[in-house]
Amino acid sequence: MNAALSKDRIVGIVGAGAMGAGIAQVAAAAGHRVRLFDADAAVAEQAITGIGAAFEQLVSRGKLAAATAQAARARLSLARTIDELADSALVIEAIVEDLGAKRALFRDLEGLVAPDCLLASNTSSLSITAVAAVLKSPQRMAGLHFFNPAPLMVLVEVVSGLATDAQVAGTLQATAQAWGKTAVMARSTPGFIVNRVARPYYGEALRLLNEGAADCATLDAVFREAGGFRMGPFELMDLIGLDVNLAVSRSVWSAFFNDPRYAPSLIQQELVAAGFLGRKSGRGFYRYDDTPRPPANTLPKQAALSSAPLIFAEGSLAESLRSRLQAHGLPFQPAGTTPDGRFAEAGSAVLYLTDGRTASERAARKGVSNTVLVDLALDYGSASRLAIAAAEQCSPAAIETAVALLQSAGFAVSKLADVPGLAVMRSVCMLANEAADAVYQQVCDAHAVDQAMCLGTNYPLGPLAWAERIGLKQVRRVLANLAATYGEDRYRVSPLLARKVFSRKTFHA
Repeated sequence: MNAALSKDRIVGIVGAGAMGAGIAQVAAAAGHRVRLFDADAAVAEQAITGIGAAFEQLVSRGKLAAATAQAARARLSLARTIDELADSALVIEAIVEDLGAKRALFRDLEGLVAPDCLLASNTSSLSITAVAAVLKSPQRMAGLHFFNPAPLMVLVEVVSGLATDAQVAGTLQATAQAWGKTAVMARSTPGFIVNRVARPYYGEALRLLNEGAADCATLDAVFREAGGFRMGPFELMDLIGLDVNLAVSRSVWSAFFNDPRYAPSLIQQELVAAGFLGRKSGRGFYRYDDTPRPPANTLPKQAALSSAPLIFAEGSLAESLRSRLQAHGLPFQPAGTTPDGRFAEAGSAVLYLTDGRTASERAARKGVSNTVLVDLALDYGSASRLAIAAAEQCSPAAIETAVALLQSAGFAVSKLADVPGLAVMRSVCMLANEAADAVYQQVCDAHAVDQAMCLGTNYPLGPLAWAERIGLKQVRRVLANLAATYGEDRYRVSPLLARKVFSRKTFHA
């Protein structure tokens, strides 16, 4: 384990925007003298004033002692010229996301600082290899990607380019951890870990919207109330900024030579072209004025079931359904397993967990016209909402009975169009597949990808841990069925995921 940078060493920060100021606050709070430089000295002065106010606010909230805050503020100083960073032991760049600008800065820094000074970029999308290529000693440079806001977000990605020395990366990881962060190691590839693996959360939701699966409010509610995500994909894109989210998607897609897995959305492109950028512009997928946000589409309450449903012994959904019915004092008939995997029958309706095919296809192949599919939930025992889809062959009466069964167990029910894989299942399987491919391509290890996605995006569970909960065989089946339905390479199964299925091993074994 490498030693962290000694606290008596100076940390230089170049760029006093939100990220640079946040990193400066973190380093000063951790005990380092910090020199903050920006090409516009007024911006740097304003940032230092803001950091001082942030420390005072922590004191007023009882989260920091007044003396500690005063000492941290005293360690922070303004560098009026870049030459004042010459005695830094570490310089972190947080300027505009432009390769030429970053290269020019690091060339200047290399001629200024000592040979043992570490150089780090906070870039979220540019190649560390490409940025460092202009240096005489590219081995001294790595990515140190903080997440916004840096004082609050725990995750830091330590990114190694082709030339980065392992000792340098190790020292940066130890230093970030000494600053109170969780630092995960990654190789310099497009999007690193988080911005790459997160693409399906937005991409699949945008596809669902484009295919008329449901409206934004309904899909967001399903992701929150069934999937356990803190924010639905559309409200999250509005928060991030549609222009920013689209730019990252385009960057990753282009860097992977237009791989269809990362293809941007025409819907998002149109919104950006219209200037509908989300919260910051007052309108995105939602309006941010006095217009009330539309409610989720929730099916009306159905009449009580006329007879006890059959609940089969098929996985966590069936187990939770039995428990929830018992908790509501409602009768059901327990049954064994079935060859076609159904988990319940209510009247003429037959209910299955989605497997990546449409309900209409499954109804035709199984000869069960009244097929109703249920979406994935993080925890069926505590979920408040479920999404369903019905086969086109399904009778209205059978749909009503299926809905009544789920409602009687305490679920709000949202009916989606008969799209393959529904919403949460297809998105989680794609997230898991992307995470598996990142591990397969040696970007990071399985522990790092799960840790990064939980800490960097607030996912309720790491994608690989979630895949193991669903069952890797089931995840592979969903992806294969999506690929067969769409006929696109977008849904190709990661070789590592397939290997784990065939070997009957897990990612975390």
